[in-house]
Amino acid sequence: MFISVYAVLIYFFLTDRYHTYQELFLIMVQVLILTILIPISIFYFLMSLGRANSFMLSEISQRKIPLFVNALLLYLLITQSIRVEIIPELYYFFFGALASTILTFLLIFTNLKASIHMVGISALTVFIIGFSLHIQSNHIYLVASFILLTGIVASSRLSMKAHDSKELIAGFIAGVLPQISLLYFWL
Repeated sequence: MFISVYAVLIYFFLTDRYHTYQELFLIMVQVLILTILIPISIFYFLMSLGRANSFMLSEISQRKIPLFVNALLLYLLITQSIRVEIIPELYYFFFGALASTILTFLLIFTNLKASIHMVGISALTVFIIGFSLHIQSNHIYLVASFILLTGIVASSRLSMKAHDSKELIAGFIAGVLPQISLLYFWL
């Protein structure tokens, strides 16, 4: 859930482009509202209706509405807030996140519960690698840390018995594939 905030913070921390504090604040507030506050509110609404039983959404059928709403909110974010002419790097990250969300949503209909944790951490890892290449700066420790974090997330999901290896691989592919395919447009 906080992956989008991490991506924005990493972008503003590492970028060599000048952005005012007002821009940083405005983008951060928009990302917080559209990717954290509204989804949490909708989740609690679904819990009150009995459409979700826990925050982990362990049943495949419970994931449909939250993923669909997340796709709508990401679409709203990239069409109204973070447009390609303003911040292309973040635009393509969030466009990739939208594609990953749609892919994860479609996997539900094949009865595959892809790990959303793996989708997020793997997408962020590819974004960091791509952004390091884009600004032509050596952030090897940051890249290595996020590759390690990807492994830690996968291990924790297995040890908690929240997913099996097939679901982790599906989540990893759903996170990595859109980000890698969009690197061409902003690198």
